[in-house]
Amino acid sequence: MSGSYARITRDGLWDNNIVFAQILGMCPTMAVTSSATNGLGMGLATTAVLLASNAIISAARDLISPDVRIPVYIVLIATLVTLVDVSLNAWAHDLYKVLGLYIALIVANCAVLGRAEAFAAKVGVGEAAMDGLMMGLGFTLALTTIGGIREVLGAGTLFANAHLLLGPAFAFLETTVIPDYKGYLLMILPPGGFMVLGFLLAARRVIERRRAERAAVAAVPEAVAG
Repeated sequence: MSGSYARITRDGLWDNNIVFAQILGMCPTMAVTSSATNGLGMGLATTAVLLASNAIISAARDLISPDVRIPVYIVLIATLVTLVDVSLNAWAHDLYKVLGLYIALIVANCAVLGRAEAFAAKVGVGEAAMDGLMMGLGFTLALTTIGGIREVLGAGTLFANAHLLLGPAFAFLETTVIPDYKGYLLMILPPGGFMVLGFLLAARRVIERRRAERAAVAAVPEAVAG
């Protein structure tokens, strides 16, 4: 993997993560992460839109006039979201009934339009597609993590109803983490989403601070030797 693709991967998964670093896409992050399965489904749907929109916009960037680029991007993204919406309705209808409204709202996710304008329109198809894939996977990782924590604390289960998203073969993911658990309703409700996100953002900040401290300590001997 070239340095460019390695940087894109790192940006999407950690350094520039849509949820944990850019703090974008908060509507689906709060609304659908009451379970890990819901978070995974929403994340994969957004990943499909990001990957396709970045690749198409990069391929057609020389054909799109700068004056009308934003309306064109929005029409393209809305078309892709409609395709994902219809596909989910056809092949994962039970999950679609849970996520349906929020799938359509991918059109209004600032991260999708932002990546098209700030990145895909300025680079080649390969880098643009890689950026869409990694940004989508980072978004999926964030939503699944938040959903998993809320589900365990709120219901004592993990990946409940995973077969609705992934098929019967993945029913083994459905786990009862805390048997006979009565559940903590607050974690399933929207305030639980804010609480879990807050703790995860704080944990990320602690990790980043320790990394910076270790880098500073490692740089001192090099400066002395220089």
